[in-house]
Amino acid sequence: MILPIVAYGDAVLKKKAKEIDKNYPDLSTLIENMYDTMYGAYGVGLAAPQVGLSIRLFLVDTEPFAEDDSFSEEEKAQLKGFKKTFINAKIIEEVGDEWAFNEGCLSIPDVREDVFRKPQIKIQYQDENFDTHVETYDGLIARVIQHEYDHIEGILFTDKLSSFKKRLIKGKLTNISKGKIKIDYKMRFPAMSRKR
Repeated sequence: MILPIVAYGDAVLKKKAKEIDKNYPDLSTLIENMYDTMYGAYGVGLAAPQVGLSIRLFLVDTEPFAEDDSFSEEEKAQLKGFKKTFINAKIIEEVGDEWAFNEGCLSIPDVREDVFRKPQIKIQYQDENFDTHVETYDGLIARVIQHEYDHIEGILFTDKLSSFKKRLIKGKLTNISKGKIKIDYKMRFPAMSRKR
């Protein structure tokens, strides 16, 4: 089932999400619905706060990047095969020299900006069976994970922009929160729901 994606401006996107355990109600259905929602919106990652739930859960599937010819064959193969669910994730370390990449977000449609992030991360998380893993990722996979991880920490990619950039996109962000935007997937807009 495709869930509505919460738009910029909703308080749930700014909250630090809570850990869950295996008794969380209908977790497997939620994960399935989140994958459906992400694919329906042509995303490569989706965090629970983006569907209105302040819990430490996000998923990543970097396969769409495997079509991009700016990556080497080896990188494409990595991106094609990377699909994971992260529960109660904690980034242990981020290392290397920060690099810029043009990021977007399903909660902030039609806004793309260069964001600087460190190239390598070490992350601890639980999978769907609540088995714990500690893994290291780098490059684009690390970046997608960092972006989704920020969501469960209550951070949006726009928070990482310079104050000058933030001023430039302020009008766009206001319009998104009011639902004044054309999108081809289901969304929930904070400014519209308050009027009812």
